[in-house]
Amino acid sequence: MRYQHVIPGRFIDRPNRFIAHVETEDGVQRVHVKNTGRCRELLIPGVTVYLERGTSPNRKTPYDLIAVEKGSRLINMDSQAPNKVFGEWAAAGGFLPGVTAIRSEYVCGDSRLDFCIETERGPHLVEVKGVTLEENGHARFPDAPTERGIKHIRELQKAVEKGLDATLFFVVQIENIDCVSPNDDTHPAFGAVLREAASHGVNVCAYDCTVTPDSLTIRRPVSVIL
Repeated sequence: MRYQHVIPGRFIDRPNRFIAHVETEDGVQRVHVKNTGRCRELLIPGVTVYLERGTSPNRKTPYDLIAVEKGSRLINMDSQAPNKVFGEWAAAGGFLPGVTAIRSEYVCGDSRLDFCIETERGPHLVEVKGVTLEENGHARFPDAPTERGIKHIRELQKAVEKGLDATLFFVVQIENIDCVSPNDDTHPAFGAVLREAASHGVNVCAYDCTVTPDSLTIRRPVSVIL
């Protein structure tokens, strides 16, 4: 997936989850943060960030904050990007061969799962989770407690118990990641539920991405350590 009209800036502060102040060559901008996670290890005053200009002339924030430099790494932190990039990749046959249809926002039980991918073998349910938390090449999820994430995993497990195929798919929005694991320090319940689901047949996989200031592309599989 690609972004349009991307500019660099210097991060100043984040007064709330949705808004940040960024200094650009045109002055200080009040921008929308496309990630409601904590991102404390990313949004540090002075770091270089990348902004995409919005398309609506009536917006109160003319730019979206989409990526940030962390040392030598560039991290895409747009929480909408993982679903978009996975959808493009799956439609091109990257996830499963013989795809006949892809349905998004698929109602399953009491939840809406990200995708139902139809193949000749039948439906395959997929929940996508974007990962931005990294330390020394090891990525972890989540960066904040997520009861919604637990609910989705339980729906995947119920689907498998009914005979369907189901996958929890981590899109790591960083390049050259060695492995991904549950962030038990932040949300131990998420890791416990994920391990239980995996033991009952839910597929858990992860891919890292090629990241540039104006693009995100699924790159290669990485190990998931449960």
